[in-house]
Amino acid sequence: MTQRPIGGGSSRRTFLRATGAAGLGAAALTAAGATPASAADDEQADGRGDAQRAAGTRPPVRTGTGLDRLPHPLVVAHRGASGYRPEHTLGSYELALELGADVIEQDVVPTKDGHLVVRHENNIAETTDVADHPEFAARRTTKTVDGTALTGWFTEDFTLAELRTLRAKERLPQQRQRNTPYDGRWPVPTFREVVEFANRRSRTLGRPVWLYPETKHPSYFRSIGLPLEERLADELRRGGLAGRNGRAVLQSFEPSSLQRLAKLVDNPRIQLLSGPTTQPYDFVLAGDRRTVADLVTPGGLRWLASFSHGIGPTTQLIAPVDAAGRLLPPTTLVADAHAAGLVLHPWTVRNENSFLPVDFRRGTDPNAYGDSIGWARRLYDLGVDGFFTDNTDTSVLARGDFWASRGVN
Repeated sequence: MTQRPIGGGSSRRTFLRATGAAGLGAAALTAAGATPASAADDEQADGRGDAQRAAGTRPPVRTGTGLDRLPHPLVVAHRGASGYRPEHTLGSYELALELGADVIEQDVVPTKDGHLVVRHENNIAETTDVADHPEFAARRTTKTVDGTALTGWFTEDFTLAELRTLRAKERLPQQRQRNTPYDGRWPVPTFREVVEFANRRSRTLGRPVWLYPETKHPSYFRSIGLPLEERLADELRRGGLAGRNGRAVLQSFEPSSLQRLAKLVDNPRIQLLSGPTTQPYDFVLAGDRRTVADLVTPGGLRWLASFSHGIGPTTQLIAPVDAAGRLLPPTTLVADAHAAGLVLHPWTVRNENSFLPVDFRRGTDPNAYGDSIGWARRLYDLGVDGFFTDNTDTSVLARGDFWASRGVN
């Protein structure tokens, strides 16, 4: 893709859905410098939204898709509050909601007997205590997943009952030592349990709790007789989250997976995008030579818009860095995606220096916290419609600053 700087006068997304304030808990609103919205406030916010839409600042959320019922910009808890608790545990999801997340994310993979469980990868060597279970030692193996050889233990080799004997642990213990006291506290959750958790917390919090499930390695799992899309659609229907009136946004790195899901459930869909030279693995299997760089051109974005409602690009596709890690002028991706009617939910904002552009680092310790609030605010100012974050609280604070700068109280 040709990366042209966005001019300083380009239109930014300053619109706040009326549900944006109402969708947050009181504690999160206080942290963000706002006050809880009453019904009267909602009516006033609707009026303000009308004025902003008239000024051409409404984000390109297609009405009736489900995305139009979410706050803007969105705070997506990446695997829960994974900066503070072991990822993809009910403890991580619970903390994310307490910190003000709008949506909690799940990566779904299958068990041997066809249940969907929530893990970052099907290789559970780094995220569970499976290595401490001598009864499973013989199941350690090497597999090729999406063209990469991986050694470990894999969910598809375990029944759900067997997986339930394992406990979750921190995936980055050297980097996130403050998470390690929680090792062993929570089991590996099923996706059904997460749906039930979200439904229960929606009632107790008095606000909708949305999920953001990703089909992990869908072509691989389909090739071994464990297709994800049908199972995910069934669970969404069972839990009352299917369709435009449900509370789930679907995501995948493989376009064919989103296309399959579109035929099964009418939930909003987001195409994930990695680095510009990479390819979706279903493209590799099909002999499709297009790369991510091709997909983020205006023509590629129009094609994505034919079956998805937005994109989830790596932040560097929006705000690239040089070889030293310093920010370069932003690309045109925000403007181009919006012109195609797509929202942008980039990934992933984290507190640690090693995950931040050099411009927002503090000190030399890669594991120390940098200016993640400033980095999050920068992304909001660039016009993204939300992003995935490991640290919900800092992103909520940055959003509060962003709203305040736009005169949204």
